[in-house]
Amino acid sequence: MAADAPMPRSGGTTRYSDAMDSPSRPAPTLSMTQVLICGAAIVTLSMGIRHGFGLWLQPITMDRGWTRETFAFAMAVQNLMWGLASPFAGALADRFGAFRVLVVGGLLYACGLATMAAATSGWMFLGGAGLFIGVAQAGTTYPIVYGVIARQVDPARRTWAMSVTAAAGSFGQFLMVPLDSWLIAGQGWQNALFVLALAACIVVPLAFGLKEPAVVPAVAAMRQSIGAALREAFAHRSFQLLTAGYFVCGFQLAFIGVHMPSYLKDRQLGAEVATVALMLIGLFNVFGTYGVGMLSRRWAKPHLLSAIYLLRGLAIVAFITLPLSPWSVYLFAAVMGLLWLSTVPPTNAVVAQIFGPQYMSMLGGFVFLSHQVGSFIGVWLGGRLFDSTGSYDVVWWLAAALGLFAAIVNLPVRETPVVRAAGQPA
Repeated sequence: MAADAPMPRSGGTTRYSDAMDSPSRPAPTLSMTQVLICGAAIVTLSMGIRHGFGLWLQPITMDRGWTRETFAFAMAVQNLMWGLASPFAGALADRFGAFRVLVVGGLLYACGLATMAAATSGWMFLGGAGLFIGVAQAGTTYPIVYGVIARQVDPARRTWAMSVTAAAGSFGQFLMVPLDSWLIAGQGWQNALFVLALAACIVVPLAFGLKEPAVVPAVAAMRQSIGAALREAFAHRSFQLLTAGYFVCGFQLAFIGVHMPSYLKDRQLGAEVATVALMLIGLFNVFGTYGVGMLSRRWAKPHLLSAIYLLRGLAIVAFITLPLSPWSVYLFAAVMGLLWLSTVPPTNAVVAQIFGPQYMSMLGGFVFLSHQVGSFIGVWLGGRLFDSTGSYDVVWWLAAALGLFAAIVNLPVRETPVVRAAGQPA
């Protein structure tokens, strides 16, 4: 039976599972529990810190006398650099191991946060928040951790393991946002960033839990070359469609995460409403990402992705057309939370399923690059249009329309593993 083909079960239902890897796949050398605990903790820190950056927009711009576009452009560059650096960080992790990439990424994250706190000019802030943290996130988030999961977790449990890690990132948002708000209120925005810089250093000891043994020469000789892997992926129709859909994911999430706090304050809602909304997104995303991992065992992952993007678009339309109140914000945040990072596990699982785990970090990095191009446009365009029109309305409607586009392009995606010259599936 072809890998990941529908498998009949009793009662006539259909079950979808992760693809079986080639028989030549090396046996896992790290325990799944160790990989999940350390990987989830790293993602909790790296994603939790960045999810709260929207809370710094008004304190920093008001204190420094900068426009919102100055802050938004730095966040946009951060997302773009995250995406641009991800394929290279992924290739280094696939070649030399995730451990070294994670250590460098954690230290660079701390440097970027400290630079944000010390910045006295827009260019210095851009260097810390945009360049340093953008590259650091490429080395401490999903593509790197998911590469280890793809190689060290049994294929039958791969999507579930990725969902657990993504849920940890969501819990990081739920945990860090109120902490960020408390630090800003009690210590000031600069000291709050210095505290987070110290927290980012915890990635370094956690990286030891994802340190994989070196590949033995006999196994390395059987490996596909990087060039062949890239040519294979970029010529594959499903890879192209996943990449296009992921652009929309980045646009929507980055715009909402960075600009929604200011959007709510502009509508005369208190800062506590935005804080609670970001917390609810993180809390409900824990359930959303884990739930998608369970649903992917029964439903095709491309169909799940289409449903997620369509529901996002409908939620945005309802949010901007219905009367705004704290409770409407909380309801929108809860719904978006269920859909927030739930695209991440199935997208990466499909990539691993089609092409195998060998270059998972690198190929996942290229798909993520599209996500971050969308993030760059969403964050920057939000600030740009607000400064020129005094409103976020156009960007809200664009985010809703893009949700429909992503729902359509994910429908034709196929999960079947590629068959290479040796006659075996990836």
